[in-house]
Amino acid sequence: MSSERGETVAPDWPHPSLGNDLTPRVAAALAAAIDVPDFGTDVDATLAWAVATGADVATAPLAEAWQLLASTAFVDVGAARIIEPHLDALRILAEAQRDGVAADLSSLGADESSMWGVFAAEGSGMRLTARTSPGGWTISGTKPWCSLATSLTHALVTAWIDDDTRGLFAISLRGPDVVCHEGPWHARGLSQVVSAPIDLDGTRAVPVGGPGWYLSRRGFAEGGVSVAAAWWGAACALLVPLRHAARTERADQIALLHLGEVDAAMWSARASLMAAAEEFSHDGGDTLVASRVRTIVAHAAEQALRSSDHALGPAPLVGDAAHARRVADLGLYLRQHHGERDTARIGRDLVRGPASW
Repeated sequence: MSSERGETVAPDWPHPSLGNDLTPRVAAALAAAIDVPDFGTDVDATLAWAVATGADVATAPLAEAWQLLASTAFVDVGAARIIEPHLDALRILAEAQRDGVAADLSSLGADESSMWGVFAAEGSGMRLTARTSPGGWTISGTKPWCSLATSLTHALVTAWIDDDTRGLFAISLRGPDVVCHEGPWHARGLSQVVSAPIDLDGTRAVPVGGPGWYLSRRGFAEGGVSVAAAWWGAACALLVPLRHAARTERADQIALLHLGEVDAAMWSARASLMAAAEEFSHDGGDTLVASRVRTIVAHAAEQALRSSDHALGPAPLVGDAAHARRVADLGLYLRQHHGERDTARIGRDLVRGPASW
């Protein structure tokens, strides 16, 4: 890895593990990342790595996919943010094939070299509407929060078929009827991973699954936890400078306290991820479990950010480029968790039905 990354992620610190040694596929992916120039900050180079990596992991066991995301985020948060939606799209398409609802994407020019995003967010005053005709499906409207749209070739998007039902569609992002905005994006963290609206005007679309399949499919909850696996891997890297600080002659009980608190938080989050991977592999997705894991991991990552600030002070935030970027990147990435609102959703689910323990 570059020297900038090496300042934060020391060679004597192992990659975070979700219970097993790195599989050959994950190990190969991380080895290939070494040769990627500006890994994580050069979007095109990192996307090329993601395409080469994602095809092998798209049908791998869930725990292996999460291990890849966690290990990638441990090295570079931006790289994890780049590969996560591409891998999510490939796993959704693989699930559609297993469910017997696979789509023929050849008409969109999609192939093994395609770079995918998943655009499922909704926003006030922004809406995609899908219409069918004898010539096939088309989509019009505006979709918010479309990460890396200007760099991708294809995307899976949710669009409203009627007032109550959304469907999932594959589209090409390279046609004249697609406008990918370049902002506004004033982020200091993940500045290279621009998330901005796209405008569609009668864009040709291929349905993936039937109406409502995307939200009701077995693997829906997995995607939300995949993001949490990346948060966890990124936060684990903060243990490295905390351990270094606790080893110095000037270290006191407070330095040991911060290291211990973050270690305990990371261990707890790891346990929740491992439990979810095991449950999902046997029983399928459970949105309540996914919400619990996301909340546990988000709280643990926020604990790591807070403890590293308190333990290390301002010096690495202004003098260590890798550390400063990691803190900023992880802080923004965590905002995909909606804080107290997401935690309140757990309570709402528990009020509506029994706890699935």
